[in-house]
Amino acid sequence: MLRYLPLLLVLAVWIYAFIDCLNTPEEEVRGLPKVVWVLIILLFGEVLVGPVAWVVAGRNRRGPGGAGASPAGPRRGGRAAWTAPDDNPEFLDSLRAENRKDEELLKDWEADLRRREDELRRRESGGDAV
Repeated sequence: MLRYLPLLLVLAVWIYAFIDCLNTPEEEVRGLPKVVWVLIILLFGEVLVGPVAWVVAGRNRRGPGGAGASPAGPRRGGRAAWTAPDDNPEFLDSLRAENRKDEELLKDWEADLRRREDELRRRESGGDAV
């Protein structure tokens, strides 16, 4: 069983590098086009040259916290940094809008229920024979 361990490790690194390359956005790939990196990983995966080259040189790696970017400031690529939902004003506004819609819907349902209850009471009292 131990003799298969190196083969399994090579296969695991190969698969990791291949999937990581496929899932990496094109703007984060360094050096070569993404298609070329995929071919390098596939062709040179058995000897670990392709996967190791991808891990070392193929992708821009970010440090913890987005490479020192402030939580509210933009990142290097011009994209905004991730913000927690409870700090994101757009998300909070969308929640308020959904709450307003839900409250209006609830008021409509309550009014409809009151109308039906009144109608049922009138029928039971004999005031509206159908």
